[in-house]
Amino acid sequence: MQNRRILRILFASFIITSGIIIINISSGIPGADKENDYISPSPDIEKLDISLKDSEDNNVKNEDETKEDGESENDNLKKERVKVKAVYITGASAGNDAFLDKIINFTKNTELNAVVLDVKEDGKVNYKSDLKSVRDINAYTELYDVDKVIKKLKDNGVYVIGRVVCFRDDHLAMKRADLAVKKTDGSIWKENNAIAWTNPYNQEVWDYNIEIAKEAVDKGFDEIQFDYVRFPAVSSKQVYYGENLPEKADAICGFLKKAAEELNKKGVLVSADIFAIVCETPGDTEGIGQVLERVGMDIDYISPMIYPSHYANSSRGMMGNGVGQSINGVVFTAPDLKPYEVVYNVLEKTKDRISKVENYKADVRPYIQGFTASYLPKGYYQVYGPEQIKQQIKAVYDAGFEEWIVWDAGNNYVEEAFTR
Repeated sequence: MQNRRILRILFASFIITSGIIIINISSGIPGADKENDYISPSPDIEKLDISLKDSEDNNVKNEDETKEDGESENDNLKKERVKVKAVYITGASAGNDAFLDKIINFTKNTELNAVVLDVKEDGKVNYKSDLKSVRDINAYTELYDVDKVIKKLKDNGVYVIGRVVCFRDDHLAMKRADLAVKKTDGSIWKENNAIAWTNPYNQEVWDYNIEIAKEAVDKGFDEIQFDYVRFPAVSSKQVYYGENLPEKADAICGFLKKAAEELNKKGVLVSADIFAIVCETPGDTEGIGQVLERVGMDIDYISPMIYPSHYANSSRGMMGNGVGQSINGVVFTAPDLKPYEVVYNVLEKTKDRISKVENYKADVRPYIQGFTASYLPKGYYQVYGPEQIKQQIKAVYDAGFEEWIVWDAGNNYVEEAFTR
């Protein structure tokens, strides 16, 4: 029974900032305590109004649904979708002409055809924003010239996805304490005593992020991808969100539904990043509001972040539980050494689960690992070079999917990884 409980879930969330890696390990999501959940009343929280109707009525557009002028409301969305093969790039990298030229050359010589580019990260829009809500709190930094970068990428046929980090927003939370996740004593809660979060139940927070996304679309981004579209991984005994609130998954799905409705009208697709462990565990086991069967009902893509290094290994060191991690019924004692097998099994289970959900809208476009997890114990990690990336890409294809994104926070990409 004990082994079963250990095998059920052991996952780590980690933050990489300025070269510092902070890792928390626990059963399930770090700090998540599913027993004796506690929510204290919050007098200043905005009343939440979430109406999630049947997906059959609201999540799938009727082909005959048109505007008054006879033109389809989502005409642009009916165009053939790009089969995205992308890398993630930071705002700082986008501002480097030589780096951008290198990525563009990759797209000419390999199957790479897209990038995921930071729109908002670390609480700051990465380019000069014209939004009053952003400018009033100085929530932007000019890491790249958005008009110049978008034009250069699109002139070279590169599909550009804008990444918007949502609720993990220290800048907004500290400027607007009324929008922040609070401790039970009413003070601002901070992840690892360092980073404040905004409250995912608060619709003013929703609107703030949606407006940033809409501005990005106006500046030429082809698609919007929401990241950190979840609740923080913390025990409910430590924080409170308000009184008489719906389930966390209702808030996350409500936000995505509203965002998709507004952004689809502008002719762009909407995607969301999710913890890969959500594809393994039932319901909202992790306590973050991400439920596989629900999170993709109203958006166009989900991107489970399938990084083999993030799963438990059998060591007694970093990420270790002495047993390993069960994925799709297969136990991995050193998952980082099995990139193909981990990615394949996660996607097989994901495919099986969502196939049972009627009118599930989202396609699956996974993130895969492009970095070396040298913080793991010796013998439990390997250098992730072109071969390891190719193995993961092959797993995506073998599992029946066509799209992928490679994540490396350092943006250290080499052309060989993307040649077939």
